[in-house]
Amino acid sequence: MRKALLFFAVALMSLSLFAAGSQEAAVSESGNTVIKDLNIMYVPSREPSEIIMVTEPLKALLTDELAALGYDVKNINISVGTNYEAVGIALSAGTADIAVGMPANTYILYEDGCDVILTATRDGLSVDSDDPRDWNNNEPITASANQAVGYRALIIAGPSAKGQELAAKVNAGEALTWDDLNSASWAVMSSTSSAGYVYPTIWLMNNYDGKTIGDLAHTVQVDSYPSAFARLASGQVDLLCTFADARRDYEDDWTASFGRTADIWTETDLVGVTPMIYNDTVCVSKTSPTITPEFVEALQTAFMNLNKTEEGRSVIAIYSHTGYLPAVSADYDNERVAQEIMRNSGV
Repeated sequence: MRKALLFFAVALMSLSLFAAGSQEAAVSESGNTVIKDLNIMYVPSREPSEIIMVTEPLKALLTDELAALGYDVKNINISVGTNYEAVGIALSAGTADIAVGMPANTYILYEDGCDVILTATRDGLSVDSDDPRDWNNNEPITASANQAVGYRALIIAGPSAKGQELAAKVNAGEALTWDDLNSASWAVMSSTSSAGYVYPTIWLMNNYDGKTIGDLAHTVQVDSYPSAFARLASGQVDLLCTFADARRDYEDDWTASFGRTADIWTETDLVGVTPMIYNDTVCVSKTSPTITPEFVEALQTAFMNLNKTEEGRSVIAIYSHTGYLPAVSADYDNERVAQEIMRNSGV
């Protein structure tokens, strides 16, 4: 019995020493927490080999940033998912710790297994307002150096008599009625288009007692934005749903290809501005043991610091990102509504 008790005591001491040694191994000599492997997965919105090549410097950049924030990462693995769904599955399974470039709709589909921590930023526009008059009073709209976490969809009135009638009411400070909008002819994109259909539907729902694009009497589904702008220019449609900087993209075509003599800023105005369509995300796994609340804070700071150097800006430019800003789940509430709209549309 005494021998058995002695053996048990020795074994217990050994386990204690082993546990203590394991805890010490998780902290470096500098006092930083040690992370053996950090697995980052990119969505395949570019050629995978190009993504791997361009993002190679990210390993050293993140290692240095995280070391300054209390984490010594020994190895950073960068991979590219075979498709968007594969990235969501990897986060849910914990085989990926971080996903970069995940679109809002993919995040929503897999949010049970991942958390959004950052929204990518891109160059903004000179106006960002819910009020169409702010846009109309400050035309032409130009690029801005300010970081924008998303973009707006716009409902643009063209040079037709009905389009000009509705624009004049808005500019006079009058609220458009449902009958006003229902009397106009609309150019819309397919029901999967965020700017050309889904978010204009959300705008209608928010402002006209749940009405949707499907309730409008006169809609034309077009297959491209050039076709939509050509119809707007010719007066075939009165209103057009599109993304916020579309007029800048088609400014030259308005006169050179679409047959107008006055410029696009003179002949068009906004009658509606949708809620923000948020940019791509950086998400973390809910199941990976590497991801803790403290580490998430460090990751947010590290990624936000990437745009402070030329090398860092080159890395994040792979997806036309200019930087990152903190994000929370509620930022994507409208995207949840958008998903419901697409489901109800049979998409």
